[in-house]
Amino acid sequence: MPLSRHLSRRECLVHGVQAFGLMALASRPIVSRGAEGTTAADLMAKGVDFLRSRQAEDGSWSGNRKEPGITALVVTALLRSKRVTPAEPIVTKALAFLEGFLTPTGGLSEAHSNYSTSIAIMAFQEANKGGRYDSIIKGGQEFLKTMQWDTSEGKGPGDAFYGGAGYGGKNNRPDLSNTAFMMEALHDTGLPADDPALQRALVFVSRCQNLKSEFNDQPWAEKVNDGGFIYTAANGGSTFAGNTENGGLRSYAAMTYAGLKSMIYAGLAADDPRVKAANAYITKHYSLDENPGLGQKGLFYYYQTFAKTMALLGKPTVVDASGKSHDWRAELTAALAKRQEANGSWTNPADSFMEGDPNLVTAYALLALAYAQPKA
Repeated sequence: MPLSRHLSRRECLVHGVQAFGLMALASRPIVSRGAEGTTAADLMAKGVDFLRSRQAEDGSWSGNRKEPGITALVVTALLRSKRVTPAEPIVTKALAFLEGFLTPTGGLSEAHSNYSTSIAIMAFQEANKGGRYDSIIKGGQEFLKTMQWDTSEGKGPGDAFYGGAGYGGKNNRPDLSNTAFMMEALHDTGLPADDPALQRALVFVSRCQNLKSEFNDQPWAEKVNDGGFIYTAANGGSTFAGNTENGGLRSYAAMTYAGLKSMIYAGLAADDPRVKAANAYITKHYSLDENPGLGQKGLFYYYQTFAKTMALLGKPTVVDASGKSHDWRAELTAALAKRQEANGSWTNPADSFMEGDPNLVTAYALLALAYAQPKA
């Protein structure tokens, strides 16, 4: 990971993504089953209990009194698990903590405001009963649009920065992880696929794909050309998976799933060549034992991005390159079951991208499991 020493602590945080596994129980919702009959619901219950025990008096997690990103992620995960309600003190205290960072511009006032605002408005959206947080969500949407690189910063469609988003501040170069979180936030809070902000972002996302086409004019695009995605196309491009001998930038799975779901948020259909190429990469590199391209690094970020994308695609199974069919929900549940600690938490022994923090990683795991729940 030679690039990691050049990245900020928060940058490492974010990068820090079937047919037979379902049962209908008379008194419980449909769930996925993992190893030895463990259900996603069982795992989530233990994970939620762990996070309940870890909240600070001020409503935050992981001591983020200056940067609320982990707190926003935990709240989103708790609410999407459907095992915590917006009215519970654990949520109201956390949302009050997040509200303390709001500024008149609509964003959160901290060093990585673009990232934290994206996560925060998803949390507020999950808790938005009776329109209570309408104004906060709307303000956050408008703030995120202003933070996107475009012609207002002198970056036109021909520039590799165009349409992307970074951690916050106009001096931060854009990357696919932050752009994907921004697009997810805008999509999940109601913006349609044809919204100009999502269409601008699609230009940047397309440039992060290892696919030589009319949508990627970068000189490295055809050197790997496997349909996967890299971390950023900006400043000549960079990837955590390393370079090839001919100067190509290797793809890796976490960014490929992030790129694919972002393209779907922007309205691309299954027959679009970019979507087809990304699906081909997924088929070739399907795994829940590792984050393909990075091994164990960023594994839990990968899990939550994988689950969101697979749920969005709406396919109960994945057929890999060898022709084997995989029940991805059951396999994801099993992968998380064998990695859960006795106290209900998850951590990654390969502590890159801050995945040694059990609050962050447990939030990632809960998000993954929430999306692994089939719709009743």
